[in-house]
Amino acid sequence: MGIKMPKGIPRDNSTQHTILHRLAIARGHLEKVIAMVEHGHYCIDVVHQSLAVQAALRETDQVILKNHMETCVADAIVKGNKTEVIDEVMKILEKK
Repeated sequence: MGIKMPKGIPRDNSTQHTILHRLAIARGHLEKVIAMVEHGHYCIDVVHQSLAVQAALRETDQVILKNHMETCVADAIVKGNKTEVIDEVMKILEKK
């Protein structure tokens, strides 16, 4: 893709803090899933904990995508790259 956008997230410390906090939550849930499997916990309990990992990651993705749209996408649209950035976001959404 030929778009020259700033790389990296986020542009402000509060967003970075939120993302890192959500990832820490996901990591904690994942560590719990691993321990549960290692100790032979009941399958349904493991799945419940696994779903918590997935939810935490989905929430993180939403924060990152919102930040991207408010910063990189908005900047690219102002610079006339609307089609390219919309296509980029749509490709991400298609992976869900």
